[in-house]
Amino acid sequence: MSKQCPCGSYQPYTVCCEPFHLWQQFPKAAEQLMRSRYSAYVLHQIDYIIQTTLPIQQKQLDYEAIRQWSIQTDWQGLKVIQTKHLQGTHQAKVTFEAYYQEEGELKVHYEVSTFIKIAQRWYFKDPTVC
Repeated sequence: MSKQCPCGSYQPYTVCCEPFHLWQQFPKAAEQLMRSRYSAYVLHQIDYIIQTTLPIQQKQLDYEAIRQWSIQTDWQGLKVIQTKHLQGTHQAKVTFEAYYQEEGELKVHYEVSTFIKIAQRWYFKDPTVC
């Protein structure tokens, strides 16, 4: 039996996020990309995280810092609150909470992420990179 996907979809990883991580498929929706990126953090797939960020931002990302955060974080789960497509654009916003454990205490990372569709592929727009 296949393990459940970390993204919270209640599907097996092999049919949920793994095809994206293996580049066999691309997410068809912003929420799918967000979920697959969360799973990539849980599974320490840093190349996927970087390659699904806007191409213009990728070279500015700190691979090692992302890797360390991924490894050092005790991920506990994901809750998608809202997905909103911005009418008349190729953009969407996904509001979510990522739960993690730190020093024995459950914490919540709340975020409203922006995703942009370019040439039929969704990308994460990193607000920390110009």
